[in-house]
Amino acid sequence: MDEKQTGGRPKEPHQIDFGYKMIDEDNKVNEVRHVFDSVAPKYDLMNDVLSFGTHRLWKARCIREARLSSGMKVLDIASGTADLAIEMARRVGPGNVTATDINHEMLAIGAKRLHAAGYPSAVVEADAEELPFADDSFDRVTVSFGIRNMTHKDRALKEMFRVLKPGGRLLVLEFSKCAGWLKPFYDFYSFRFMPWLGAKIAGDAPSYRYLAESIRMHPAQEPFARMMTEAGFSDVRWHNLTFGICALHIGEKSARS
Repeated sequence: MDEKQTGGRPKEPHQIDFGYKMIDEDNKVNEVRHVFDSVAPKYDLMNDVLSFGTHRLWKARCIREARLSSGMKVLDIASGTADLAIEMARRVGPGNVTATDINHEMLAIGAKRLHAAGYPSAVVEADAEELPFADDSFDRVTVSFGIRNMTHKDRALKEMFRVLKPGGRLLVLEFSKCAGWLKPFYDFYSFRFMPWLGAKIAGDAPSYRYLAESIRMHPAQEPFARMMTEAGFSDVRWHNLTFGICALHIGEKSARS
């Protein structure tokens, strides 16, 4: 019997969010890939413009909290154009950072930037839900502004836990739930200004509208911390950055794991 049939009737495709739209689960990876194919050429410029450069301060906080030292093995997931990977490579040394992303266009830019910075690194096109690495391979795992786009965040977190060495640390930097007093201003900025500027600079308003919607669909600080705990991480905590617009979640893999 066809595995996709139950009682002789085709199994209904599972629906999942793509921004505010619901789409078939199997289509989300391609839809997300299309968005980032479109924004890749102007991605770094738009990050600087839209955040007024603040994303650099958030990433610097992530690196400080990683407590990196020379020789550590680091996996940067959803590495994109590799700005975080480059800064971490400066601290752990050449050849110790592995950058992954599901999007070929973004990763190609990242590979060029790593090489130009003098830190050629392993660059792997991979799905975070099925990482092609052995158990207990990395001292640190990072993901910045990527987990909200993953189809199954719980599966991705379990994979991050699997490849992390006992005693290692996961750091997740992601947009989150901002302070209540800021929400009206942030909503106007996100849903009016961001798509408008996306059209002017990147020639793509719909992709920036999706990015704003995806932020609202991502779990808030406490629910996401619970997801990390359920994936196996201990001592899970978070730091709100810029009134909660961004949050840095940190979890440990127990040395007994």
